Amino acid sequence: MSAPLQLPEGASWFEHFQQARATLDAAQKPGNGVPAYTRWVNRRAARLIASFGAASHMTPNMVTTISFLLSIGGMVLMLSQPPHPLQGVGVAVLLALGYIFDSADGQLARLTGRSSKAGEWLDHVVDAVRSPAIHLSVAVALTLYQPHMWWLALVALVYALITSAQFLSQILAEAFVRAAGRPQTRGGNLRSWILLPTDPGTLCWSFLLWGLASEGAAHTVTPFAVLYTALAVIAVAHALMSMRRRYRDLTALDRNA
Repeated sequence: MSAPLQLPEGASWFEHFQQARATLDAAQKPGNGVPAYTRWVNRRAARLIASFGAASHMTPNMVTTISFLLSIGGMVLMLSQPPHPLQGVGVAVLLALGYIFDSADGQLARLTGRSSKAGEWLDHVVDAVRSPAIHLSVAVALTLYQPHMWWLALVALVYALITSAQFLSQILAEAFVRAAGRPQTRGGNLRSWILLPTDPGTLCWSFLLWGLASEGAAHTVTPFAVLYTALAVIAVAHALMSMRRRYRDLTALDRNA
């Protein structure tokens, strides 16, 4: 985006919204290799939020705060009572909305010319807290309400650890590669679909299964447990391969420095 959005004096809220949306639609970051949900669903929804924010004179930090509060709301709901299906719907919706707003703050910053190091720092801090906190909430909720699922609580703890490590690995590696002036290659459409199980949006909507078949099923593996464990295994495998590739790339940068 070459310049902040400019509108003539006296433009209506709806005109501001329309122009903001058109500007964002025409100036999207390349989506090559970005996980499918983030690429084709979350970013598009985030454009609407960013356009609304621009027309309503919201700041990027306000959007970041809303994102965090929505995610916290989903986790509090998860911890508030024993799992049941309707609760799972609420958790999934709140976490998914939090993820949409998380994508919108950067778009709003670029749209309005309010990009800043402080804002980017705040966004990363929120992400660094939120990502493992979702899994820690799963572990605590299982310990409180379904102690027979202790093994899934352990899965959640491993998931939290690998999520935190992968986030730090990605942020640092991208910063080093960018500082070296090297372009980042992400792959194409096929890679976007392959990475769908690692997409944060997939994790958010997995909570639609939270609480299904949980009542009176003390020794039954629930649908959520099956899906969540599968996502955790994939996340571990993906993180290990990604870290190996990034270490190799950064070693090559060191040799060429």
